[in-house]
Amino acid sequence: MPLTPEQQAEIDALRGAAQPTLRATAPGMEAHLHKAHTVLDHGFIRVIDYMGDDAAITQAARVSYGKGTKSVSNDEGLIRYLMRHWHSTPFEMCEIKLHVKLPVFVARQWIRHRTANVNEYSARYSILDREFYIPAAEDLAAQSTTNNQGRGEALSGEEVARVLDWLRDDSTRAYDHYEAMISDEGQQGLARELARMNLPANIYTQWYWKVDLHNLFHFLRLRADAHAQMEIRVYAEKLCEIVKDWVPFAYGAFEDYRLGGAQLSARGVECVRRMLAGEEVTQENSGMSKGEWREFVGVVG
Repeated sequence: MPLTPEQQAEIDALRGAAQPTLRATAPGMEAHLHKAHTVLDHGFIRVIDYMGDDAAITQAARVSYGKGTKSVSNDEGLIRYLMRHWHSTPFEMCEIKLHVKLPVFVARQWIRHRTANVNEYSARYSILDREFYIPAAEDLAAQSTTNNQGRGEALSGEEVARVLDWLRDDSTRAYDHYEAMISDEGQQGLARELARMNLPANIYTQWYWKVDLHNLFHFLRLRADAHAQMEIRVYAEKLCEIVKDWVPFAYGAFEDYRLGGAQLSARGVECVRRMLAGEEVTQENSGMSKGEWREFVGVVG
């Protein structure tokens, strides 16, 4: 169950209590505000608050207070210029605050993006819910033979059933012991801050995560990539949908130059020039290592 009845009641109350404001609002984001988007089996993302829109980015870039004679096309063109030339500070004028429910092992990947403000649910003070991430059968795969941090071929048959049984049984057993330790049949029980160490990494945690748009784009560039682990990628993909509605010009530029773009080294650029001149370029005469050449060919085809 992604949302508790209490959380749903809070969301309903917030969405039903519209407030007048003089600040800039983004209609696309207003539709997402306080709405919980389900991710994985028990997780969600919901927007708690936001600041700024596409116009805030261009206003900061121009350092002006009025629209003047600029047109919408000027705004989009300026945002694309800023993205193309890696001018990041105007994008920092927009911020978003999220409430995220996610498995602990996903949170430990997510927290590596340190340019954000985070406040996580504390298992020192509160008791964690009996909710664990259990992958779908089709998402179970063997270790990749070419990538030390990725999946390889999908598991099948009895192997899938055995792994799923282990995941469910071990998670349930660990939580049973956790409950027993903190409420030891009338005894004082073990401190929550100690009992939590026995919980598995697939148990769900929650946090508030506030970040500016520049650093959010950096997060999405890495975590919405096809090579990212699926369990964090689905959160990033849902965030992409939200950001696209919030700042459509900025997201369009990000999608074009970052998600769909590629960066070449000086050697890579030189190889492209040699290819365009009709020269046959191979890994042996490119000056690149085998790994670099493989990535280069993946970009230029």
